Amino acid sequence: MPKPSPPFRIGHGYDLHRLEPIAPDGPGRRFVLGGLAFEHDRGPVGHSDGAALLHAITDALLGALGEEDIGQLFPDTDPAHDGADSAIFIDAARRRVDEAGFEIGNLDATVILERPKIGPRKQELRLHLANLLGVDSDRVNLKGKTHEKVDAVGEGRAIEVHAVVLLLRREDPATG
Repeated sequence: MPKPSPPFRIGHGYDLHRLEPIAPDGPGRRFVLGGLAFEHDRGPVGHSDGAALLHAITDALLGALGEEDIGQLFPDTDPAHDGADSAIFIDAARRRVDEAGFEIGNLDATVILERPKIGPRKQELRLHLANLLGVDSDRVNLKGKTHEKVDAVGEGRAIEVHAVVLLLRREDPATG
């Protein structure tokens, strides 16, 4: 007889994207963080919209479930995802969380980049992420850090994101 599933699961997600000058000056896409566009002279190089924060959150959700990662479910070899809005990846991961009988307990994410600074839009980002995840904003924490001018991230040539989610098994209404 299989053991019952634990009442909670934890997942960690990570993403890194190179930042390049935005077209027509380079291959960078418009700078999007957490689904919100930011003014910046550089943008991510990636197959979808390059939204590193949403990619890391998607991987955290999938990881908590023990499922394949974002690259396996949405390979960069599939032309259907070229330039795609990364909210579709979050939505797919949320559906899997729901189908597995869990709900999102909370999200804690750290965005590491030199600029643009996320502080002025941190609350807007938290509210937008909460909406994408279908949770109250008090379940979403977001931190912005720099890399103190060290390596590609510190030189403004990359963005790095870590995300951790806690999933809670939904209570069965029949058992209370």
